[in-house]
Amino acid sequence: MAKQKLFKKEKFQEGLIKEISLILRNEIKDSRLTFVSITKVELNKDNSIAKVYWDTFDSSKRGDAKKALGTVGSKIRGLLSTRLKIRHTPALEFIYDSQFESEQKIDALLKSESEKS
Repeated sequence: MAKQKLFKKEKFQEGLIKEISLILRNEIKDSRLTFVSITKVELNKDNSIAKVYWDTFDSSKRGDAKKALGTVGSKIRGLLSTRLKIRHTPALEFIYDSQFESEQKIDALLKSESEKS
């Protein structure tokens, strides 16, 4: 039973990634969000809050993208509620995903260590 519930939650999270990405690409007309990519979504236990992790291909635009996501969050949630046809649409919390930058730093450290050897 618990496995089935986990599977549904993962499918719901994947659906949110897809729909939020489509909304950003097709519905939201804000140039600051042009290069924003949704990397993952994590739902809390009761699915009332969705942590939406994002990254941008142009790190110099990160601040602008963060501001833009803050202003369009409620619009995205409204569009999600009509598209997903669910009783309660989770509140969206946008969080910058620094995984790519962390990977680059680790790669650089490993490279410099291997060059020392």
